[in-house]
Amino acid sequence: MPLNIVLIEPEIPTNTGNIGRLSLASGAHLHLVKPLGFAINDKRVKRAGLDYWQHLELHIYDSVQDFFETHKGKKMAFLSSHGTNDYLSITYHEDMFLVFGKESVGLPKTITDKYSDSLFKIPIHTPHVRSLNLANAVSIVVYEGLRQLR
Repeated sequence: MPLNIVLIEPEIPTNTGNIGRLSLASGAHLHLVKPLGFAINDKRVKRAGLDYWQHLELHIYDSVQDFFETHKGKKMAFLSSHGTNDYLSITYHEDMFLVFGKESVGLPKTITDKYSDSLFKIPIHTPHVRSLNLANAVSIVVYEGLRQLR
């Protein structure tokens, strides 16, 4: 079973397009939680995902509640700059959900508070950078998961 990449309310179409391409390349499924900051058929999404978008295993949810109700009881890791645990300490599982927040503010506080035991971060080694680009962060975490699952 593949990993699952979850984007909660993504805002930037090119990030989502790049993550779509990454999902296909890594064998992951992509889950988008509305509201989206763009139309799913936006040409920037497709351009970033190139002609791969049509082959993607894509799931779209109307709300955060819809997503969590659909996947109740599944293994999940939540990625946030507010996490206290390093992403290298995630114990990856087949069919695990890797949950990322929107570009401007990350995951909602309701999620980070509720899932604080499963909240992880990618270390940043300078005070001059607040966060990584979402597509880059997803890449780092997904490929570490694939490495561990080998």
